[in-house]
Amino acid sequence: MSQKIEISGYNAIPEEPQETLSMNPKKFALWLFIVSIIMIFAAMSSAYIVRKGDGNWLEFELPQVFWTSSVIILLSSITMQWAHYSAKKDNLGMLKISMVITFLLGVAFIVAQYIGWQDLQQRHIWLGGATSNPSGSFLYIMTGLHIFHLVTGIVFLLLVLIATFRDEIHAKAMNRMDMCTTYWHFLDFLWVYLFIFLLINH
Repeated sequence: MSQKIEISGYNAIPEEPQETLSMNPKKFALWLFIVSIIMIFAAMSSAYIVRKGDGNWLEFELPQVFWTSSVIILLSSITMQWAHYSAKKDNLGMLKISMVITFLLGVAFIVAQYIGWQDLQQRHIWLGGATSNPSGSFLYIMTGLHIFHLVTGIVFLLLVLIATFRDEIHAKAMNRMDMCTTYWHFLDFLWVYLFIFLLINH
C-alpha cells in the first residue's frame, strides 16, 4: 500500500511511475534504415513503370539463374530463422551450424546474381552506353542495389557469426541476433518482391 504523505495539511498519495514504451536505439536505427531502403526501391519501381510507358523499351527474358537465386535466398531465410530459434533455446551448436549455412547461402546468392549478369551481357543487354536500352539499365541498377544491401547484410551476418563462435550470442543476449534476423529476412523478401516485379514488368 502506498504511504500517505502530508503536505501543507493535506494527505497526498504519490503517483506510481508510469511505464513508458521504448525500443532499443540500435533496433530503432535499423528500422529507419529499412524504411529508407523501402523508399528507394519504391521510387525505382515507380520510375521503371513510368519509363516503360514512354516507349523504346526492350522486352527480354530474365536470366534463368534468377530462379535459382530466389530459391537460395529463401532457403537462407529458413536457416536464419533456425539460427534465431537455436539461440533462444541456447542450442549453441545448432546456432553455429545454421549461421554458417546462412552465410554460405548468402555468398551463393551473390554468385548466382553475377552469373545472371553474365547471361545478360552475352545477350548484349548492357548497363548504359550508346547500344544499351533503359530496360537493361533498370535491371542492372535495381538488382545491383539489392546486391549492395545484401553485402551489408553478409557483413552483419559475419560479425554475428564471429560472436556466436565466441559464445556471445545466447538466450540472454539476443539483441544482435534479433537485428541480424530482421535485416536478413527483409533483404530476402525484398528480392522476392523485386523478382516478381521484374517478372511482371520485364
